[in-house]
Amino acid sequence: MERPAPLPAPGLPSLRTRVLQHVLVPLALAWLLGVLVSIGVATNFTQAAFDRALLDDAYSVAANVHTTGEELELGLSPREVGAVLFDQSERIYFAVLWPDGTLLAGHGGLHAPEPEPGNRYRFSDISYQGRALRAVLLRTNRPQPFDVVMAETTQSRSTLLRSLLLYAAVPQIFLLLLLAIWMGRAVHRDVQPLLELQEALDKRNADDLSPTRVGGSTREVRRLGVALDSLFARVGAGVRAQREFAGNVAHELRTPLAGIRALAEYGLAQQDPAVWREQLERVARSEERASRLVDQLLALARADEAPAMRFEPIALDQLARDAVLHFLSRADEAGVDLGARGLDEPVEVMGHAALVEGIVNNLIDNALRYGKPADGSQPRITVELTPLPDSKQVRLTVVDNGPGISPEQQGRLRQRWAQGPEGAWLKQGAGLGLSIVARYARLLNARLMLESATGHSGLAASITLTRAEPPAVP
Repeated sequence: MERPAPLPAPGLPSLRTRVLQHVLVPLALAWLLGVLVSIGVATNFTQAAFDRALLDDAYSVAANVHTTGEELELGLSPREVGAVLFDQSERIYFAVLWPDGTLLAGHGGLHAPEPEPGNRYRFSDISYQGRALRAVLLRTNRPQPFDVVMAETTQSRSTLLRSLLLYAAVPQIFLLLLLAIWMGRAVHRDVQPLLELQEALDKRNADDLSPTRVGGSTREVRRLGVALDSLFARVGAGVRAQREFAGNVAHELRTPLAGIRALAEYGLAQQDPAVWREQLERVARSEERASRLVDQLLALARADEAPAMRFEPIALDQLARDAVLHFLSRADEAGVDLGARGLDEPVEVMGHAALVEGIVNNLIDNALRYGKPADGSQPRITVELTPLPDSKQVRLTVVDNGPGISPEQQGRLRQRWAQGPEGAWLKQGAGLGLSIVARYARLLNARLMLESATGHSGLAASITLTRAEPPAVP
């Protein structure tokens, strides 16, 4: 059989890609968030350090402002101001202002926002002479109120922040790439057994149900292999059973069909109506045997495929009585004494009516076919209902006075296509009756028992069923 091509999956990512996405994307986002937090913390501390140095310069300038009478003057020479405000990388500006904004000393036009009420100083970003500056305004009340504005360019701050960003981000990006490569190889190694399994299944013939031998370093992959092997084993058992069943069916049906054809051809070749009638009667008997075989095969197939059944109360006494009446005319025609015992009182059991009826009918049919005494005495078949001592179970038994079945044969006759010597000698049946009964009994949670009849030769075939609970009294 040609193997169908695998279904394409356009646009779907591989399992390895999905795993890496689920791991690396959250990891990268967490890394990015960590970097942003780190940069924010570093920026805050860096800004605070530079601002503190700027404020210290403002205090130094304010400490050198003195009172001369009612006037204020800066007690620093230009050289001393240059020394105080010296910085190799930044341009520093300052201004000492009266409260009304009049310049006392320093750079003219240098202003900054006033502090909030209750605060002595305030940091802010300003623009002076076309340059972006970081400034602080310090308000002093001694000896007289005045303001000191200190401002500087931010080149050092920006350079330091860029360095922090570079040294914080680049190593982490490098580590993230190494982690991605390592995880990619690790995931590929762990996913490789699945890829090998896919390739093996794609190349496998539909008839090949051998174990897959899936390896792997994880429990899930090994469990998948075990589950696939278990599935293949069950499918293989089902396929073998179907092939065996189909072969046996073909073999068993070939005989009656060939016999019917031979009888019909022989009758057509004759001119005597009496021969025609005789052949038609034989054809009818062969057709009856073939129909019974088909019915048994269908019953067995239904039993094999039966799902979990819902049990309900069944009137077992009425069901057994109807079965006896159904076979009574056939028993009278064959000279068999067919009777019943223990059907006087109502007996309800939990079960499935069709299964219980199939069990009773098959047991009576088997007894009619094979339960004929070897000494030529009249055949007797009795259907019995016997309550067991615990009163919660009832035994249904079909007893005959035929040749019986040896203990060695009892287990074998529960299997399909198995016949006893009596059936093989009579050339009746296909060896399915007791296997159907055994299968139905298992579905009813019961058990088929084959025993020697008490007190005489013969066979007692029985199953034990559970009584139905009486309805609760309100």
